[in-house]
Amino acid sequence: MTAKPLLVIGNKKYSSWSLRAWIGLTMAGVDFEEKPIAMYRPETPAEMRRYSPTALVPTLVDGDLTVHESLAILEYVNEAHAAGSMLPAQRKRRALARAVCAEMHSGFAALRARLPMNMARAPGPTSGEWAIDAATQEDITRILSMWEGLLTTGGGPYLFGEWSMADCMYLPVATRFCTYAVDTSGYPASGRYIERVLALPAFARWQAAGRAEPQEHPPYDR
Repeated sequence: MTAKPLLVIGNKKYSSWSLRAWIGLTMAGVDFEEKPIAMYRPETPAEMRRYSPTALVPTLVDGDLTVHESLAILEYVNEAHAAGSMLPAQRKRRALARAVCAEMHSGFAALRARLPMNMARAPGPTSGEWAIDAATQEDITRILSMWEGLLTTGGGPYLFGEWSMADCMYLPVATRFCTYAVDTSGYPASGRYIERVLALPAFARWQAAGRAEPQEHPPYDR
């Protein structure tokens, strides 16, 4: 019997990078095992290094192959397990999907720092030193404008019509917008998109598990 793929992840409460890979495998219908490793402890890097050359999550182990980095994992899942269905069939749309995935993978540093993913935080805006600043608002505006354009021209229900790698990459952002009560009133298609992806049964399972985790990380519990 062939062993199932193994996905090494961090805390479901906090690890947005892990969520991307996990939702990709789950939505593709892959039967896989999870190996959670609690983050932000002295022993965490050594535990992660048993699976990942970078000592970071997520990492996918599929037979004799080890793939680290969420975007590379999604590309592999798309080819090996989803018959290419996680990217648009049309070449130009596929190139655009890869571009917005890469933008999420490497960009939006202000949003990541100011509005960390936290499954257990009660929804509401940040305040004081953690209030949304100009750089974070610039990231928010870019993402909402991007979503609005993709959803309007492509017709939805997801960013490229059918579920794709782009939705995997931006699902953690949708959680942030909900958690921190980001104003999306000027972007109606994006508002509906956030509601749609956060209502996915697969995400509901992730969210419930994250909320049940006992570990706390003060920088994220703001």
